[in-house]
Amino acid sequence: METVVDASTSEEANGSAVEKKPTVVFVLGGPGSGKGTQCAYIVEHFGFSHFSAGDLLRAEMNSGSENGLMIRSMINEGKIVPSDVTVNLLQQAMEESGNDKFLIDGFPRNEENRAAFEAVTGIEPAFVLFFNCPKEEMERRILNRNQGREDDNIETARKRFKVFLESSLPVVEYYESIGKLQKIDAARPIEEVFESVKTVFASINEKVKPHGRAQKKFTLLKLQLKWKMNLLRNGVCKGY
Repeated sequence: METVVDASTSEEANGSAVEKKPTVVFVLGGPGSGKGTQCAYIVEHFGFSHFSAGDLLRAEMNSGSENGLMIRSMINEGKIVPSDVTVNLLQQAMEESGNDKFLIDGFPRNEENRAAFEAVTGIEPAFVLFFNCPKEEMERRILNRNQGREDDNIETARKRFKVFLESSLPVVEYYESIGKLQKIDAARPIEEVFESVKTVFASINEKVKPHGRAQKKFTLLKLQLKWKMNLLRNGVCKGY
């Protein structure tokens, strides 16, 4: 049975089956660069499913399993979890989502991650969204966000930043070298950052969903149009 990751969906085109792979966007940036906040905006506006590699690893860590204990030890030491563990968690989440558009946040963290993901899933990212932010600003954000996470302290943050520079930055440079990197200045206010993000997603023909008051007005107009079309169809009124 085909899954969203193994073979995605197949559709008929000109009488032959054409494989349609899911759209995957990797989201990278140092700790505190604002990846999670911007991913939430992208989900709301563009209908992607968002999976944070870190959140999936923390959920497994908190499960109390042997695998989870290993993950806890490595994260507390600022180390990177083995690729097969992370890829398997991501693969399961994608298959269970029912969607075909995915933001994968905080992954791949190194070249091994990148190679493992492509080898296991057969999927290459549409592009990589990189939130570029100065170290000092990221440290300030981490200390101020107060989320109760074990890694929200300056010592662990600095370890994570060091790992990012040593392991993740080469991944960023690789995707830049093949023309798949979209770099965002993440030191600005949230709304300004998202304006840049929207421009990037517009380049892959993703439509922004109306929301708030705009969504209500749009829905009302659709209902009015449907009502008028029904009246015309039944011959009740003319002239619309």
